[in-house]
Amino acid sequence: MKKFFTINDLVKDMNLDVIYLSTKNKDYKMDTSEVTRPGLQLSGFYKKFIPSRLQVIGNAEWEYLNQLDKSEREEKLKDYLSNDISAIVITAGNPVFEDLELVAINTDTTLLRTEMTTSKFINDYYSYSSKIIASKEASHGVLIEVYGMGVFLQGKSGIGKSETALDLVTRGHKLVSDDVVEITRVNDYLEGQSPELTRHFMEIRGVGILDIERLYGVGSVKTTQEIDLVIELENWDSDKFYDRLGFEETYTEILGINIPKITIPMKPGRNTAMIIEVATRNLIQKKLGYNAAEELNKRVLEKIEERKNKN
Repeated sequence: MKKFFTINDLVKDMNLDVIYLSTKNKDYKMDTSEVTRPGLQLSGFYKKFIPSRLQVIGNAEWEYLNQLDKSEREEKLKDYLSNDISAIVITAGNPVFEDLELVAINTDTTLLRTEMTTSKFINDYYSYSSKIIASKEASHGVLIEVYGMGVFLQGKSGIGKSETALDLVTRGHKLVSDDVVEITRVNDYLEGQSPELTRHFMEIRGVGILDIERLYGVGSVKTTQEIDLVIELENWDSDKFYDRLGFEETYTEILGINIPKITIPMKPGRNTAMIIEVATRNLIQKKLGYNAAEELNKRVLEKIEERKNKN
């Protein structure tokens, strides 16, 4: 998966107005979420200036340029745009200075404009660029939203991941992706989504391909979801020890981030969907600071202490 975007991508995806599109930089590969607000550069300070970053002229920079006389502004702009800049975006719907447009054309520098406020544009740009250049991987499994939490079901082929997910959908939860989940690291969390080709479809052995959105409505599907819990489904092994108390937290690492993980043994008659609902509710309680296993342990210790005192 590519970890860059071009100026053309940026213009299209963020709906920017094109004042001038460079002939050399329209396919320039942007690979950073960082932006520069060139207040210092416009005043003549260029130490540690990084021209490859997207340049954002907000209200402060625009007002500074506006109060200069035309000849001084033109000289500062010529000096600024001589640095092989990737692209400039004027925000907040501010008018484009005629001399800025002329200098941009003469230096073949992309000049763009947006009605968005500076803070909103920078936030949207950061979100947009971070998702593109972030670490990504495609993983086998099923991602479903349960009580607002992203539950990633894993396990060997044929273990019953899709059937369990379908059971959860019929109980009011939402399918994100079946079979393949595209996972992206966004800062300190993971976001999963389905490949566009198979979005909202599910394969059930013996039945075939199902369109979940058409069968259960738009409220039964989602496009993306943060991953909060990994559940490994496996065949019941009578010789294996399964955690019955939950004192020890188990994690699995995906793209450098540790995600809570539990293993659920499968056997006939077990209501796996209900167990997943309970496991999700339990995770929510832990996030809120309550751990049932610790609470039970506390009660047991208190009871032991009471008996000691009586004796």
